[in-house]
Amino acid sequence: MYARSFGAMRVSVPVIGQGTWHIDSSDRTDAIRALRAGIDAGMTHIDTAEMYGDAEAIVAAAIADCREEVFLVSKVVPGNATRRGVARACEASLRRLRTDRLDSYLLHWPGQHPLEETIAGFEDLRRAGKILSWGVSNFDVEDLDRTLAIAGPDRIACNQVLYHLNERAIEHAVLPWCEKHGVAMVGYSPFGSGDFPDPASAGGRVLAGIARSHGTTPYAVALAFLTRLPGTFTIPKTGRPDRAIENAGAADLHLGAAEIALIDAHFPRGPRPRILPML
Repeated sequence: MYARSFGAMRVSVPVIGQGTWHIDSSDRTDAIRALRAGIDAGMTHIDTAEMYGDAEAIVAAAIADCREEVFLVSKVVPGNATRRGVARACEASLRRLRTDRLDSYLLHWPGQHPLEETIAGFEDLRRAGKILSWGVSNFDVEDLDRTLAIAGPDRIACNQVLYHLNERAIEHAVLPWCEKHGVAMVGYSPFGSGDFPDPASAGGRVLAGIARSHGTTPYAVALAFLTRLPGTFTIPKTGRPDRAIENAGAADLHLGAAEIALIDAHFPRGPRPRILPML
């Protein structure tokens, strides 16, 4: 599994990880088996959140005997992101995940509480060994600038953002900002949450053609494209073990310049939006 340095942490993390949003809507046994299949295939970066229903408990079952192999990430909702609230929320996530620490802990999206409080809470947890790093999610450049001004350099591990073939807005400014400041960019919902290109569409046919030439699937081609740039990671979700193994194979798929240009032409990033898209 191809890995690269994860932002300010300077540790190697697989470029293809595993998301868990809505994984609790799958059969529980299948969901646990899918996560384990992904881990066995090298997708040891697992992302979850306190607001994902039963996902943290499912992750706990999947990593019970392999916690040391996993790069584990969870997220706090903005409503809990006061200095004391961050501590309480983290402890609750640790209990559900049945672990003593998180590798990274993220603010799920910008909220009403002052960032100074949230960051102070994160730093309290980091000093206590409850988290090894912290980051943010759904932050645009203005939010990132404020976070950097408060925390200083080498503190923001990652920014987790919406990124799929039909939604490439982050390439305008957010991704360049992350590259400049050494912040990992983790793309969520890489298959578009129901918006994956139709096989009969022009773009779908392009993906299928590239997939055939590599002996893989259009989904793997999409993941390879979305992690083609330095500092990028992606976290597809699946409740199927066979699909997890397919996803993992994307990390070893190397697209040529002509293939990248063809995908870019059929899925253009479009103009920069006024507001950063998010789910």
